[in-house]
Amino acid sequence: MNVTVLRGELASLETPLLAVPVFEGGTADPAVAALDVALGGMITAVRERGDLPRKEGDTVTLYPAGGAAASTRVLLIGLGKPEGITLEKLRRAGGTAAKQAARARSPLVTVFLPASTLGTQAAARALTEGVVLGSYSFGELKSRADDAPAPVELADLEVVIGTGADQGAVQEGARLGAVIATAENFARNLGNLPGNVVTPTRLAEVAGDIAGRFGMKLTVLGPREMEAEGMGALLAVARGSDEEPRLIVLEHRGGAKDARPLVIVGKGLTFDAGGISIKPAQGMEDMKFDMCGGAAVLGAMHAIGELGVNANVVGIVPSSENLLGGRAMKPGDIFRAASGKTIEVVNTDAEGRMILADALHYARRFEPVAMLDAATLTGAAVIALGHQATGIMGNDEALLEEVRAAGDRSGERCWPLPMYDEYRDQIKSDYADIKNSGGRPAGTITAAWFLREFVGDVPWVHLDVAGTAYGDGKAPYLTKGSTGAPTRLFVEWVLSRAG
Repeated sequence: MNVTVLRGELASLETPLLAVPVFEGGTADPAVAALDVALGGMITAVRERGDLPRKEGDTVTLYPAGGAAASTRVLLIGLGKPEGITLEKLRRAGGTAAKQAARARSPLVTVFLPASTLGTQAAARALTEGVVLGSYSFGELKSRADDAPAPVELADLEVVIGTGADQGAVQEGARLGAVIATAENFARNLGNLPGNVVTPTRLAEVAGDIAGRFGMKLTVLGPREMEAEGMGALLAVARGSDEEPRLIVLEHRGGAKDARPLVIVGKGLTFDAGGISIKPAQGMEDMKFDMCGGAAVLGAMHAIGELGVNANVVGIVPSSENLLGGRAMKPGDIFRAASGKTIEVVNTDAEGRMILADALHYARRFEPVAMLDAATLTGAAVIALGHQATGIMGNDEALLEEVRAAGDRSGERCWPLPMYDEYRDQIKSDYADIKNSGGRPAGTITAAWFLREFVGDVPWVHLDVAGTAYGDGKAPYLTKGSTGAPTRLFVEWVLSRAG
């Protein structure tokens, strides 16, 4: 999407859709008051009738008559009370503007950035993210009738600022927002594509495209290389499928040559039937989303490359399928991971942690300063936190708080769950070093304890995105299916570390 920042009177802007986020009261902002005058008091009249948007997300569309304004439509979007403004409310307002542009079949939307107590750059970034995210739709596998109108893509965004706003800060915020949201849409698309299209091999090809575009180093391990590395856990999960597994490694070298990297790891299970511990048939089609953690890593690396981030960052995606077959792993089987630990399989549907175990151990060779991983790992995370927050656990309290704060800023919120030592007892095995499931109680936490066995002393945080990586698309900037989370959080964390 082309993004332009401009300064000017709202009434003079020639556009199919002028979106104006307004606070309760409506015309306190001088730019909005001037627009109201040009419209002959239309905004005041709407307010006096009680129709002015009060609550966040409420909208009213005005149609200027007689050349009162150069825009075809004026969309008023409620932000609530000024003292309650947040970056997420601006992000949602941007999504609302994009959805209205789609309904109007407009390739251009012009959005006013209201003055607020939020930082100018952060506000511009959030608003732009909302518009770009809200412009996303997934239709590439749908047929279109011959007489159906051609789709209209929202290709241009104009961000309008008032006379006192710092244009440089707005331009930088809009640039960041456009790049990061485009990367998250990239991850959403990978998540929405079916498992017969996005295979481990295809994910490796996508990583190759990113590496070629942004000059990153790409390493891809197939079964032979995994055997050499002793990756018995990842290979065990892949045994039931004809699709070969891949371990995908992207290296962005934007920092000092000797600087230790940041590492982000994402589960890339391109389809999960549960293996011998098969999942229920109802809803199993959603298991194409089991690779959303890996998609987020690829999306984040795309943004990191495009932004030219001044840090060394390594993205790792272990990828396979988990199906049923004559060679599929069975409950009771024991496999040796790359770390040397033996794993008793008590539930073949607890497979994501196994492919992550070998990936996290592999990541230690880069001597990372810190490491995050994201996975649609446990249904228990959805029971605990629903679809509003990602569960986070780790071995470093400062890093946990850092990730939680990055989640707040990016709009991909997180909440920490405890990792008391007693939870570790649930994954003790009578026959191996560790078993791959601790049962139903505290399932999210015991899964994190399993992963913790493979990170060593590296400061590490695990993000269980089972409840946030895909859903019904209720936020104005989302659609049903993949959300792209936690792409924005990954990038925000890396940017904060890069300064």
